[in-house]
Amino acid sequence: MKRALLLFLAISAFSFNVVMAQKHEEIRVIFRGDDIGMAHGINEAIIEAYQDGILRTAEVMTTGAWFPEAVKLLNENPGLEVGVHLVLTSGWDQMKSRPLTHAPSLVDENGYFYPIPKPNGNYPDSMALINNKWKAEEVEKELRAQIEMALENIDNVTHLSPHMGPMSSSPELRTIFEKVGTEYGLPYEFSLDMERIRVEKVREKRKSPEEKEAELVSILEKLGPGNWMLVSHPGLDTPEIQALSHPGYETVAYSTAGDTFMLTSKKVQELIERRGIRIITYQDLIDNDR
Repeated sequence: MKRALLLFLAISAFSFNVVMAQKHEEIRVIFRGDDIGMAHGINEAIIEAYQDGILRTAEVMTTGAWFPEAVKLLNENPGLEVGVHLVLTSGWDQMKSRPLTHAPSLVDENGYFYPIPKPNGNYPDSMALINNKWKAEEVEKELRAQIEMALENIDNVTHLSPHMGPMSSSPELRTIFEKVGTEYGLPYEFSLDMERIRVEKVREKRKSPEEKEAELVSILEKLGPGNWMLVSHPGLDTPEIQALSHPGYETVAYSTAGDTFMLTSKKVQELIERRGIRIITYQDLIDNDR
């Protein structure tokens, strides 16, 4: 059975996770940026990280207010691989999204997705999707609508990913996600025969861009042969992104701009070239599993 080594880095507000699968003689890394389509400043940052940096995979949110712009940018940059970032929650307090379908069991009294998939201590438990009477048929219909919206509008869709990890909230939800992915022939990362191991959770959100760069350099210096993945959340430190927050995460623009900085860092790019690290995509892993 093939095995690979996959690393999730969520520097600053995000979690570090290591995923182990098939080992290779070379060091191969997926550099992934999440949430294109959510906001203009995120769209711009992801394209910048692709054109001027090491990003090669972007996760698109079809429910985002800036999805039309994301479609244009992604199709203008065909070398940027696209995953459909499936959405069942809307976490920001100041900006909300709604389902593409009629899905009353998935939304609050204002018609927005609930902010969190499961209780996390930052919101009342009643605001978690899992604690409401969601209907499986509405979840499946919504996931299909989001996938079809992406496939109809974007040229380079290769895979799926869950926004905010709702699958971990319920075995039934996971079954629905897996079923839909199989029927559309679009794999999730967990379907590529990978075993996940939690390494560390980082809660410090005021890490400077330079500190993020140094941390990524240190990690890449130590990588051994295998397949790895870096999950990031690029953004710009602009008034639009500065307005975003939710309880427990109030430095969104500063944090996401730090991710953009490290992804476009010349130090990081020089290290990748010096060590002979190969930047890969999900499609490369999918092809390896065939």
